[in-house]
Amino acid sequence: MFSLSKPLALPPQLEWKFAHEPELLGWTIRARNYNTFVANCMFAFMSVVLVGLSYFLYSTPAGDEDVLYRLITSLCFYVIFSLVIASMTHQRMNFAFRFTQSGVECCNWKDFPEWALTFLKWLTALTAIFFIFMATIDPFFLLGALIGPGGLGLTYLSMAYSKSYRDMHTQYHHLIYEWKDFTQLAIATNREVVDLKFTHFDKRLGRIVNWSLNIFCRRKQKHDVAEFIKPFLSPGVPFIKAKVNVPLSTD
Repeated sequence: MFSLSKPLALPPQLEWKFAHEPELLGWTIRARNYNTFVANCMFAFMSVVLVGLSYFLYSTPAGDEDVLYRLITSLCFYVIFSLVIASMTHQRMNFAFRFTQSGVECCNWKDFPEWALTFLKWLTALTAIFFIFMATIDPFFLLGALIGPGGLGLTYLSMAYSKSYRDMHTQYHHLIYEWKDFTQLAIATNREVVDLKFTHFDKRLGRIVNWSLNIFCRRKQKHDVAEFIKPFLSPGVPFIKAKVNVPLSTD
């Protein structure tokens, strides 16, 4: 029924509660668990602002800088801040869903983006080599080597060795629901999501919680997933199609 790519490995910090029960259906996926329209608009707006700032940096030299030097500096400025903005507006969370006779489990986690460190490290090395080479032609590029690669290097060090930064970009959550908890099933019309509203007692919060579980699906799978879920729900639970606003979390 489903065409799935290579599954994500569940991290050791998370494990299934109903692992002793046969899995009826399960998959993993990387998804943006927030309002993507707003995030995309923010990224587009900030990209336009960055283009303007980069052009201003290029067109207003502080001295007798070479045109190539100003171009490289402006480009580095744009690339660095574009990466910073993209890391905030285009983050993806890892999700693993598992369905059993007892209910639904969702593990979601966000690992620290090691790829960003690798990219920054190579970008720093390449720009340093370039500026050192250009300094053999014009010693003024030695200043550029301090500003460009130096700034990239400091960014790399702050990301690699800052515990608070790593903690901010690392998350682990395990959500567990019984079939009787769900009060509505909805197929999202605006995203590849099946939405399950639920009411249950949250032991961590110590109170009754009314919220939604967003089941992120791959393209053209949400209808099949919804039809699979429907027989497990209590009689009379509404099954609708509606626009779904993806919440940040169920905390």
